[in-house]
Amino acid sequence: AMSDATRPITQRWVAERLPARPERAHKGTFGRVLVVAGSLEYPGAALLTGLGAARAGAGLVCLATAETVAARLAGAVPELTWMILDEEAPGLIAPAGWRRLATEAARYDAVVIGPGLGRQPATMRRTRSLVGELRRPAVVDADGLNALAAGGAWWRSVGGSLVLTPHPAEFARLRGDDVPPDDDAARAGAARESALRWSQTVVLKGAHSIVAGPDGELLRSDVATPALATAGSGDVLAGAIGALLAAGLEPRDAAGVGVAVHGAAGVLAEDRIGRAGVIARDVATLLPEAIEQLRGDRRR
Repeated sequence: AMSDATRPITQRWVAERLPARPERAHKGTFGRVLVVAGSLEYPGAALLTGLGAARAGAGLVCLATAETVAARLAGAVPELTWMILDEEAPGLIAPAGWRRLATEAARYDAVVIGPGLGRQPATMRRTRSLVGELRRPAVVDADGLNALAAGGAWWRSVGGSLVLTPHPAEFARLRGDDVPPDDDAARAGAARESALRWSQTVVLKGAHSIVAGPDGELLRSDVATPALATAGSGDVLAGAIGALLAAGLEPRDAAGVGVAVHGAAGVLAEDRIGRAGVIARDVATLLPEAIEQLRGDRRR
């Protein structure tokens, strides 16, 4: 079928889909993102996801995290807002906190769930049920994906539209496979098959990330830079895609544009900082410039 072909994500494709930034806008114009992330072991994951969303243009970003985690992070990035969740042990969100998330998610335009949440069995169970209940577009990343993978035929209990952002090992777990696909053709084929079976958008990360839409359409990033191979880089990407969902883009477009701006920021980081030693925060910081670059002459 012709849709088996992967289309490269071009600058023009991105420019046509980037949300407009009108001068008379207010923060509501650009969308509100709720980030459910972080644990005592991985507090930075919440911050990096929030930074990715903010730097990709969200009007408001709220980090929802357990009390102890919030206490360690609050103030680190004053532009982020917080939803401080009841905990049943230090850093472990209590059932009341999960209920609050399920209720409050409706007040946001998009949700990002999973970075650094940890793999505590109760957390994984509750994450799975939250994803199942969401009626807002959501990005599921990292431990959110591991939580889904732990439930058999998990895609049957999902009602809303998701962008799933696995790295190869997480992708294999979601599929119930032993090993991830390795060469580019196998990666594209497996991503497409999974997106169709799950009826969701899949971003299979790696050099030349693949975006597979729920209808089987395939997009490929032309970017492969070692600058993006660093802890937290995926958190920044998840946040960026969340911001684009909140701005009203369709999941497949939000995923493609997010992958493109994150890749372009990685290339800028490599050029300015080097092939080694770029940290995820550098990539987040360069997102606005990458977006302007991809916008090209479509300044309005």
